[in-house]
Amino acid sequence: MGEKKVQEGQRVIVTDIRMPFWSMVVFMIKWVIASIPAMIVLSIIMSALLFIVAAITGSLWNVGSFF
Repeated sequence: MGEKKVQEGQRVIVTDIRMPFWSMVVFMIKWVIASIPAMIVLSIIMSALLFIVAAITGSLWNVGSFF
C-alpha cells in the first residue's frame, strides 16, 4: 500500500464578502427563526434551575413557615 502524505493546513484570511443586501436580509431572518427553539429550550432549563435554587434556599431559610 502507498504511504499517505499529511498535508499542512493552509491559512486563509477573508478580507471581503460580496453578498447582495436582500440575500443577507433573508439569511438573517432565517437565522432569527432558527434561534427561537434554542431560546425556548434555554428558558425552560433556566426556569428549572431557578426553581431548584429557590426551593433549596427557601427550605434553608424556612420562608414558607410564617403561618
